[in-house]
Amino acid sequence: MSPSDLVIRAPYVVTCDDAMTVIENGAVAARDGRIVAVGPAAAIPIVGAELIEAKGRILMPGLINMHCHAGDSLFRGLVENLPLEPWLQTVWKAERAILRPTTCRLGAELGLAELLLSGVTTVMDMFWFPEETVRAAKALGIRVATGGIFFDPPGMDGHLADRRLADATAFFDAVEDEPLIFAGCLPHGTYTVSPQHLQNAARLSRSRGGFWCTHAAETAAEQATIIERYGRRVITHLAELDLLGPDVVLAHCVHLDTAEIDLLAASGTHVVHNPMSNLKLASGFAPVPALLAAGVNVTLGTDGAISGNDLDMWLAIRLAATLHKAATGNAAAVTTAEALAMATRNGARALNAADRLGSIEPGKAADFILVDIGRPHAAPLFDPVTHLVYSAGRGDVTDVFVGGRRVVEAGRLLTADVGALVAAADALRPAIAASVV
Repeated sequence: MSPSDLVIRAPYVVTCDDAMTVIENGAVAARDGRIVAVGPAAAIPIVGAELIEAKGRILMPGLINMHCHAGDSLFRGLVENLPLEPWLQTVWKAERAILRPTTCRLGAELGLAELLLSGVTTVMDMFWFPEETVRAAKALGIRVATGGIFFDPPGMDGHLADRRLADATAFFDAVEDEPLIFAGCLPHGTYTVSPQHLQNAARLSRSRGGFWCTHAAETAAEQATIIERYGRRVITHLAELDLLGPDVVLAHCVHLDTAEIDLLAASGTHVVHNPMSNLKLASGFAPVPALLAAGVNVTLGTDGAISGNDLDMWLAIRLAATLHKAATGNAAAVTTAEALAMATRNGARALNAADRLGSIEPGKAADFILVDIGRPHAAPLFDPVTHLVYSAGRGDVTDVFVGGRRVVEAGRLLTADVGALVAAADALRPAIAASVV
């Protein structure tokens, strides 16, 4: 057994491995930011290591949020009671008025702080000025998958469509040696980006070994637009452009037919389920049980705080496990193990990082969190996985480790002044409110 510099003992270790193994009275040892041993506490030596006795807590992998717009946290609660299409027009008006590199940095820090405090250790983020998101991620100590935005109308960054490819290329170059960053290309959607520009983005991301992510089939109106414009449905449109595959991550996928689900499954394309924003914007219910049955890798996301009002992955987990039971009339439509996997190892797989992230196993990054179970809503505890899915919440997260570094301790973020972030965001409130008048 390799020597370790950190050992954590806990009443339960929920590994989130393929078997969803739970180790009672377990321990995890890490060295140089990687897990070196997992097992019963009695079998893990502590000689020379810092020992954390996590009494009354569950040790589990950090959550992976696969669809977010962290910078949009500045607009939390600004636009309400509208479906996606008119909602977007109002959102874009506010973004054009407010977003600059400095405000994007503030929004990213605010959103990433919220994520870390809730136990998210990796997030895929699509937002303007992604270099500011990278700066915020490095400062706070969270893993971020992000990259160049592709958007054919004039963007909130003032750039035109013909500059997007150069911007995205420069981003790949800038983050090549950043250990916390996954780089990719993120076109907004098939209805805002031309086929040529979608393909240009994919050629770039594939040439650099990155990911390609877009919104897809989020609403019935989007499907109607693409059918009218191109004579085919959204997923078929992407397939015809060679824009499906194991490097592709599609957010939402609410309005799919059987043929589209088959295309996703056959191509190995990953899907991000965003139940909260889909519910709030009345977009519909993604066919998650059918996707899972077809073998599609389904992950979870929060979307932005402007569409769901917070970045609560625990709510996303609970909704993923519950709403499809009612929608299908099948109480086993999405199991507890499937829901928790969506928020952990499935996200790692979508990032092509299943060998590094997503579960507590030797050789993987020491990204884990501690969840308090010494509270009334945790007692009695019969099954830790069931508890995490249906009873736990972000307020139960006490400690967060990313690469073996503790970034949250006893519910306090160690890497940023949360009070200062809140005050800075609140100072912008009058200008933000005026932007949509």
